[in-house]
Amino acid sequence: MAGYTGGSAQSISQGARMMFYLLQPNETSFKTVEEVPDYVEKATPYFHTMLILEFVLSWALKGKPLRINDGLTSLSAGVISRLPDVLFVGIELTTYIYCWNNYRLLDLPWDSPWTWWLTFIGVDFGYYWFHRMAHEVNFMWAGHQAHHSSEDYNLTTALRQSILQKYTSFVFYWPLALFIPPSVFAVHLQFNLLYQFWIHTEIINNLGPLELILNTPSHHRVHHGRNPYCIDANYGGTLIIWDRIFGTFVPEDTKVVYGLTHPINTFQPFQVQLHHLVYMWNTFRDTPGFWNKLSIVLKGPGWGPGKPRLGLPEELPEVTGKEIPYNPNLTVPLQVYAVLQFLLMLAIYDHLFAAKIALSNTTILVRIGYILLTLTSIGLLMEQRKMAAAWETLRCGVFLLLHRLGYLTTNFISLQFGYEIFFAVCIGFWGIQSIKQVVLGTKKSK
Repeated sequence: MAGYTGGSAQSISQGARMMFYLLQPNETSFKTVEEVPDYVEKATPYFHTMLILEFVLSWALKGKPLRINDGLTSLSAGVISRLPDVLFVGIELTTYIYCWNNYRLLDLPWDSPWTWWLTFIGVDFGYYWFHRMAHEVNFMWAGHQAHHSSEDYNLTTALRQSILQKYTSFVFYWPLALFIPPSVFAVHLQFNLLYQFWIHTEIINNLGPLELILNTPSHHRVHHGRNPYCIDANYGGTLIIWDRIFGTFVPEDTKVVYGLTHPINTFQPFQVQLHHLVYMWNTFRDTPGFWNKLSIVLKGPGWGPGKPRLGLPEELPEVTGKEIPYNPNLTVPLQVYAVLQFLLMLAIYDHLFAAKIALSNTTILVRIGYILLTLTSIGLLMEQRKMAAAWETLRCGVFLLLHRLGYLTTNFISLQFGYEIFFAVCIGFWGIQSIKQVVLGTKKSK
């Protein structure tokens, strides 16, 4: 048996190939689920490297720098989507193991290349149908829509994931549990996800003959478009052949305008995750008739009484190609501050995952709460809300209190005192801004 090893040139090579689904069966075959590495966690430095590389190339080749507010919102969604993993074992794998233990029909050998390649095909096929249903069934779309809410298309968009999506995707993999060992499934579930990271870019144009078989940046740009020709197309994960077989393939044509058909215009993490659930509830409440209410849940997001299952294409908003993304004007210092605070939060987030086995449930919940508070406050700052200064003053005070009590730590022990000095300065600055806003508000009211 060969596994993913660390600390060598071989592991660096494996890590780079891992991002493109280029590892071989003999490198990634394991007898038990416990032996399967956390490839997504191991991919973290590759995420960072590729993000930086895309940022530099996009600026150098296209003169198009990353929009800090949209990029941080995408990264925030990625952070939120993984927080339940600190508390619970993933539902996709646990339910798969249950089906395997109780209902399997065959025991295919875990160390056979044939099993490995069959699982590659099976997982991608399951993903296609999950992804398609996530666009065609309204309650599933309520989870998936967060990934489509960015009006940019870059590698940060790949990390804009939903906290709800995994609770509807797992059933599409259950048929594999009748004959595919869980350890093999666990490998391919991760690789299928990792492959889809690099295709979220505008840097790569056409890949020639590979476009016929693989899902590529060109194909996936169409999937993220809100142009009428882009809607409900190109659902593939690694392979594009499923779209070609089932009639959902659309080639890239005119300029793609990204995002939801009705942009949400917010950087608030909870609104990004949950806004469609709120919309569904309001529509459900206001729609008369039991069957109509049921259809609101089970039919497409564009459905209404008297309409086809997926709605009417002519009701889609017109796209001119001149749309301007939601982009409140932020000063450079404020952008730098937001990035710095996000990185400091990320250090706490990384330590949370690295040390979760040794942490008490109270400490884990406190850290999750602080992370959510930080992402909310950063969102308010980027939208320049009136309440942002007060929220940021509160958040910095919470950090100092929790840090002193030992609930917030990072892997950079030598910087602990520096953190406290920095956050004390931040409390002073944002506290003054809050007082100014109150005074100005009082004067205006007079």
